[in-house]
Amino acid sequence: MLFDLKNKVAVITGGGSGIGKAIAEVFAEQGAQVCILELTQKSAKEISQTLTNQRLLAKGYACDVTHQAEVATTIQAIVKKFGRIDILVNCAGIAHIGKLETTSEEDFDKIFQVNVKGVYNSMQAVIGTMTKQKTGVILNVASVAASVGINDRFAYSMSKGAIVTMTLATAKDYVKEGIRCNSISPARVHTPFVDGFLKKNYPGKEPEMFEKLSQTQPIGRMAKPTEVAYFALYLCSDEASFLTGCDYLIDGGFTKLNN
Repeated sequence: MLFDLKNKVAVITGGGSGIGKAIAEVFAEQGAQVCILELTQKSAKEISQTLTNQRLLAKGYACDVTHQAEVATTIQAIVKKFGRIDILVNCAGIAHIGKLETTSEEDFDKIFQVNVKGVYNSMQAVIGTMTKQKTGVILNVASVAASVGINDRFAYSMSKGAIVTMTLATAKDYVKEGIRCNSISPARVHTPFVDGFLKKNYPGKEPEMFEKLSQTQPIGRMAKPTEVAYFALYLCSDEASFLTGCDYLIDGGFTKLNN
């Protein structure tokens, strides 16, 4: 079977909703033992229970990715239970709207802690295990905001740009250890976050604004979370064994076709 993840242990941060949830579901369907890191025990339990009810291999862990010691302890527990970690997908992240002068220091620090330090903490926690194994795949979820200017996304763009450069540095440093590291940069993806954003900021105008945001992609719509998940599956599978040190756009033409 192509893209078979049987006997592989995959750690997915932010795997309880949106893109992360879709990745967890797809990886589990392909046979992986999925370990989902979520901020709360409730959300970790909900997604793991959903997958186990489908007779898929999943276990949830409550973990705040901004706390290095907590991440390290969680990863150690996973290695102790399953013996290895083959795949790490860093999907946990938060958004922020604001340009330079409207971004407070508090908001800037919060974005950095979750989106940048969270990825650093998770990669640092697994790299020792992967180095010992002489194999491993790391996939970081960035954004088109790392490549192009987007209105009112100052801090968010900063964080996603950092993810891309951390990806390249990690790929370079560990390529001889048998470890691959890539990132993906989605454009707008229709997740519950988008619906919540529209309800909060455009009450009564949700359909109109949803269509407007959809049309910013030349393809004419937002991506589905599963479309991102299937791309992640390929990059984390053995079929992509020659790919490392790249950021891959999955953007419906947003980056190259918007003139």
